[in-house]
This record gives sequence, C-alpha cells and structure tokens, in this order.
Amino acid sequence: AVSACEKGEQWAQALQILREMADHLVERIAVMNNAALSACEKGRQWVQALQLFSEMADSRVERDTISCKEAMSAVEKGEQWLHALQLFCEMADRRVERNTITYSAAVS
Repeated sequence: AVSACEKGEQWAQALQILREMADHLVERIAVMNNAALSACEKGRQWVQALQLFSEMADSRVERDTISCKEAMSAVEKGEQWLHALQLFCEMADRRVERNTITYSAAVS
C-alpha cells in the first residue's frame, strides 16, 4: 500500500499508513519507509521527509543508502542544500555506504 502511494505521489496517505502501522505495533520495515520517503520527495514535502527519516531512527528502522538518498532528494527538491549535505555527512558517521547516486543528491 505504501508503494502504491509512492507511485501515485500520495505522500500524506503513505505517512498515514506508516503511523497506523505504528499504532497497531506492526513492525515498519525499511522498504515501506523508503517508499514513503520517495512519496514525500515527489510531493515536495521535505519537512515531512526529514521527520520520517528521524522517526525511522527513533523506531530503530534501518536507514540504509536508499533511505538516505530519498531523504536527500526530498530536501534537495525543497532547496535545502544544507540539510542534504548534513545527511550525506551523517552517512559516513553511521557507516552507510555512499554511492554515485548519494554523491549526486548531495551536490545537486
């Protein structure tokens, strides 16, 4: 369902589904969160993307290379280059693999 929301650029519905899952103690996995981050990016909702990215850590959901790329793309669309750079730097601190896509997102 979250992936369908992402494809339809329905960021609000994607976030609502994740919150309902948390309310019902359903384990949120990284793939679902990454889809929601992508929906936020497509909907140009960089604040929501950063909030979700933070919630992932609080919920102990792994923030992988894709999560970081999606969060960086969302803040880049919001012209928040400082946030993108900060996320990129944090990847090294958390030992998350950086690749061509994340380098590109950081400098966009």
